[in-house]
Amino acid sequence: MLFTADHDEIRRSLQKFIAGEINPHVDEWEKADIFPAHELFKKMGSLGFLGLNKPVEFGGSGLDYSYALMMAEELGAITCGGVPMAIGVQTDMATPALARFGSDEVRREFLAPSISGDYVACIGVSEPGAGSDVASIKTSARSDGDDYVINGGKMWITNGTQADWICLLANTGDGPVHRNKSLICVPMKAKGVTVARKLDKMGMRSSDTAQIFFDNVRVPKRNRIGEEGKGFTYQMIQFQEERLWGAAACLKAHEYIINETIEYTRNRKAFGQSILDNQVVHFKLAEMQTEVELLRALIYRAGEALVAGEDVTRLATMAKLKAGRLGRELTDACLQYWGGMGFTNETPVSRAYRDSRLTSIGGGADEVMLMVLCKMMGTLPGSKGNAS
Repeated sequence: MLFTADHDEIRRSLQKFIAGEINPHVDEWEKADIFPAHELFKKMGSLGFLGLNKPVEFGGSGLDYSYALMMAEELGAITCGGVPMAIGVQTDMATPALARFGSDEVRREFLAPSISGDYVACIGVSEPGAGSDVASIKTSARSDGDDYVINGGKMWITNGTQADWICLLANTGDGPVHRNKSLICVPMKAKGVTVARKLDKMGMRSSDTAQIFFDNVRVPKRNRIGEEGKGFTYQMIQFQEERLWGAAACLKAHEYIINETIEYTRNRKAFGQSILDNQVVHFKLAEMQTEVELLRALIYRAGEALVAGEDVTRLATMAKLKAGRLGRELTDACLQYWGGMGFTNETPVSRAYRDSRLTSIGGGADEVMLMVLCKMMGTLPGSKGNAS
């Protein structure tokens, strides 16, 4: 069994924290187009939520990945997508490679304060010309003695306007594109780092998203995570946790919208009966709940495999793909049943409709997920594949 009584104890603490410290403020943060990341993360760090599966020697709890997966699922109870996404960047997108491959020195400098909530982290992979095509990034980190000199830019960076450091993927050599990249911890206050603008997004309004430029930014080579030239490999490993996290965070969010839609359609009357009494409505909601449970089973299976040390690329990719597709179908169907109210910004279903759209884009678009799966199946043109 993936979850135990120990998981449930942490789950209850997290539920209490979300109900008391996050959800009462979500509407305010959505209107402000930002939430106070340092304030919230410090509270979470003090309670141990930011390092459940991180090393004990750097302030983490040293638990296995199942605890991180449980937390991701529970964060879906936050009544918006932006805040849980920002938390996920801190715990499961910007720090896994650092925790696994970083030197003790760089982990003390960047991981420990990220676990305690004293630092806000962001992950710098995507660029204006290289989103899902990670191998095509142009940002460079040129060797100069004991330093790297970084030039380039990153786009769509969650937490970007508030972050203290960025886990940056940059080209550190001229070799093959899959073996010439490194992950580097770059302080956001370093000379030459510029937050060019805060992006105005369709959804995820409470999460700040930035475009960032690097102009001759000098950082010591000791800030590199692991070996030079292994950055692409490290990021691909890191992506598996990111994609599983993204899928798991959808579960309770989807269930919340289903339940809100049931309540609204039960009380809304049309043509002499409640909207919910129409077979097309209650059948569709039953079908959607079934789809959520199927997704949960897939995510839990992937989580068990990851804890067992197995390669979960296939399962995590499937989960990410399915979560994005389901989010689009589910929120569209539910919004339809809200009628005109669903088209207003004051209802939870319209927020979910906007926020959930990112799941099919961020962390690798649906089309990239399908390419990965087809390559593993041996059906992608030019690939021999893997039948497993």
